[in-house]
Amino acid sequence: MVNTYKYKSVTWVDLHCPTRDEVRQVMEKYDLNPAAAEELIMPTPRPKVERYADSVALVLHFPAWKHSQRNVDDAIQEIDFVLGKDYIITSRYDGSDPLQKFAKMFEVNSVLDKNGLVGEHAGYLFYYMMREIYHSLIDELQSVRDMLEEIEKKIFTGEEREMVFEISKASRELLAFKHAMALHGEVLNSFASAAKQLFGPEYGHHLEAMTSEYSKVEKTIQSLYELLHELRETNNSLLETKQSQSIMTLTAITFIIAILGIPIALFEINFKYAPILGMPDDFWVFSGGLAALGIGFAAVLAHKKWL
Repeated sequence: MVNTYKYKSVTWVDLHCPTRDEVRQVMEKYDLNPAAAEELIMPTPRPKVERYADSVALVLHFPAWKHSQRNVDDAIQEIDFVLGKDYIITSRYDGSDPLQKFAKMFEVNSVLDKNGLVGEHAGYLFYYMMREIYHSLIDELQSVRDMLEEIEKKIFTGEEREMVFEISKASRELLAFKHAMALHGEVLNSFASAAKQLFGPEYGHHLEAMTSEYSKVEKTIQSLYELLHELRETNNSLLETKQSQSIMTLTAITFIIAILGIPIALFEINFKYAPILGMPDDFWVFSGGLAALGIGFAAVLAHKKWL
């Protein structure tokens, strides 16, 4: 599918799961390098930047947006960009909510003829597009922060065992973010040198602002990782404390049972004379004595906080 947006001299062509015919038409219309056009069709395993005679091509990977993610294995989404002086081409193989939101903003501003998203060349449009994507990632990370705050509450309300799985789930989401964003800094640095040649040195301010937006995402991921680490350590400590308490309790119960077994074993021996046995209510006297002995030991162990 091909969607085309235009404002004054700048055109944005958005390709969603494009066919070869669609890419060929775009390539011919904008005189794209064949290598750049091929990138628009096939997924690329690693982010990268390629400089051509009159254009720059980027491949960037992003964490999958939750509400457009089909299953847990679709953790990374790819967006390909080709920038010329007066056009930008995007290609994606899955839904990208930030780009769809950006397209609506672009259309509304264009109709009102107040499009602040477009400057005198496509580089400005690319900057605002990337800013929108990075802002959306910050929003996604906020949902992870909310999850961690909920985990923190439950850790201290006796749900440590259940939180082991929740912590693992949060860790997996953050790992997907970290893996997807790992090479963005390197790619943006490579793009900066190529973009200055294409759009001029005055574009440097927007390049710095773009890198700053990426840095916000990276720092947010790092802070959430640190919070997750602290929560995992706290949860493990509470679990170990509970397990130690359980072992102490079981040991105390075993000790009491063992102590009570001694008089029972003694009275099972066939002595010629055995106290209590044969007396009126000997069963109740013996049972009461055992109960008093057990309660006494239990009281001592409880005082020592073994029970």
